[in-house]
Amino acid sequence: MATYKDLKAQAEALMKQAEAMRLQETAAAIADIKAKMDLFGLTVRDLGSSSAGSKSPAKRKKRTDSGTPLPAKYKDSSGNAWSGRGIKPKWLQEALGHGKQIEDFAV
Repeated sequence: MATYKDLKAQAEALMKQAEAMRLQETAAAIADIKAKMDLFGLTVRDLGSSSAGSKSPAKRKKRTDSGTPLPAKYKDSSGNAWSGRGIKPKWLQEALGHGKQIEDFAV
């Protein structure tokens, strides 16, 4: 029966072998892709990629908003504002805790 030490050594050897094979197959794939691009006169842009080496679609972070802040739906007299999305800010939670109504802060 194999010991833990033996199995660990085998696993490490297999990982090295797998990485070497991955590198070899990657190099072959790149060579094949470059040959086909040359044959058909294709560029990286033709493939729909904005830049070489960009992340795959599965790893690319999806952005659902435009990055611009939303307009405020609620404001207080101190200038604090909240869009109405996400967790209520502390200033609003405290005011509501003191008996104010959220409608009191509507813009």
